[in-house]
Order: sequence, then structure tokens, then C-alpha cells
Amino acid sequence: MIVLRALVVASLLLAGLAGPGCAPADPVPPAGRTVTDDLGRRVSLPDTIRRVITLAPNLTELVFAAGAGDRLVAASTADDYPPAVERLPRFSALPVDFEFVATLQPQLVLATDQVNNPRDADTFAALGIPTYFFHFGSVDDVLDGLRTVGALLHTADRARRTADSLRARLDRLAAWSAGLPERPRVLFLIGDQTLFAFGAGSYIHTLVEAAGGKSLTAALDTPAPVLSDEFVLTAAPDVIVGAFGTAYDPARLLALHPSWDVVPAVRQGRIYSLDPDLLLRPGPRLVEGAYALARVLHPDRLPSWMRPSSSRP
Repeated sequence: MIVLRALVVASLLLAGLAGPGCAPADPVPPAGRTVTDDLGRRVSLPDTIRRVITLAPNLTELVFAAGAGDRLVAASTADDYPPAVERLPRFSALPVDFEFVATLQPQLVLATDQVNNPRDADTFAALGIPTYFFHFGSVDDVLDGLRTVGALLHTADRARRTADSLRARLDRLAAWSAGLPERPRVLFLIGDQTLFAFGAGSYIHTLVEAAGGKSLTAALDTPAPVLSDEFVLTAAPDVIVGAFGTAYDPARLLALHPSWDVVPAVRQGRIYSLDPDLLLRPGPRLVEGAYALARVLHPDRLPSWMRPSSSRP
């Protein structure tokens, strides 16, 4: 904390707040621009940004998808994709290691209110580092966020092309699923013992619908409901999909919830687990997650363009 305090004081001195004697003889206002982030905060930025830090893995993926991966000067300990992050220095984002981040001299920090504390922006501001906060409630928010990253980092054309391509792939999937004769009732779970799920307004329901399913928690008022066994028994899902990883043993779910032996999904052996990073990170790989959902929901109806070898978004 002593080092951090010294960095804050130094930043204030450099900003000319320690007294008129510290100001240069001929001060020239730095070029810059002011933008508004998803929290409604006004953020002052330099015209050109070449040094960036992200505080959540989905933001790292968005920066790379926008064609600005070379601007990242470090990766958090939670970052694992794309593979290029392996070459970057590591830092703690939860909690934020402000002292280490300050030594990297970033010109911009990207954060999301779903992972990061908005009050962290105050500490970064005291260090002279601007912070831009994103909010991702829907698939459209993610694609808009990708375009915003491109605008912030002057890779707008690349970001727009990537966002348009992802939208086209998702629309193609939705058009295909619209012609299906039936949609299974899908229960999507984040946790297997404690039944964490997504409620109303989540992007996950858009993915399930595009994949040809009907999400059973889409109408729940709570954004992050914890379900009961009674809810599952009453809802009687045709398919259960968990974000537990591809190596997950479905038998574990029944062992944890033995009363589910009467649930259609259990009786028909339709319990699946997918890579959580494709579904729980609101980033460019959500489209890949939607395709992965479609493959487990409708394995016998897949056209050739949806098969794994040809459908990575």
C-alpha cells in the first residue's frame, strides 16, 4: 500500500495538482477525446491508445476479436484464451493488483460491472489511468461491445467485420432452428450441486432459442436464480445442459439429486455438459456456444454446415 500511495501522489504531482510551481512553463493541453461507458461515466482518453489492460477474460477475447490483441500489455491470472495470452505478463484482477498494473503504464483499463467493482475506477483515476466499464446483458450487448472496443482502439473496421460475421452466423443458426418441428424444453445450469441458473434477461436464453430449444428459466424474475429440486421436478425438462466442462460425468447429477430419476431428461439420458467458457463468458465465443447447444439438442438433424469440423465461428 505504501508503493500504491506513492504512485498516487506522483500521479497527482504530474497532473499539476501539487501547486503552480510544478506546472511547465508553456503547458500544452494533451490531445484526447471523451466517451461515455455503459455505466454512464464520462471517460477521457488519449487519441491513440497502445497500452491496454483488461480485467476480465471475456474482455481479453473481445480485444483480440477486434484486432487489437497487440495492445494488451498483460493478462490476468484468469485469462486462458486465445493462446496468444500465454506470452503476456500476468497480474491479479480479483482483487486488482493496482501496484503491478501501474508499473505497466496502461493508457486504458477495460472492465465489466459483472466481474469488477466500479469503485476500482476511482483508484485507477488517482493513478491517472482511465477505466471504461462494459455491461453485457444480451448477445447484442456483446456485439456492440466488440464494436466499441474497435472504436476505442482504432480498429473499428476489423471489429465491425468480426461482429457482423458473428451476427450472421447466429442468424443462420436461428433461421435453421425456426424450421424445426419441435423444440425441447431445456434446463441450463451453471452449478450441479447448488443449482445456479440464469433468469429473465440473460443472453443464455437467446442462445438456447437460436439452438432450437425453449429455456425453462427465461421467465424467472431473479437474474441469477438458485433452483430447487421441486422446480426441476415441476418443470420436467426434456434436456439438461450444464456448464460443467466436457469431461463431466452425467451420473454425478443424479447422484446429487436422486429425486430427479423421474425427470424426462434423466430417463432419456439427455444430460449434457459443455465447455463453460463458450457459454458463461459474454464474448465472441458465445456464437460457438450456441452451435454447441444445437449439436446436443438436435444431434440427428444437423446439416453439414453445423458439424464440428466446419462450424467454428
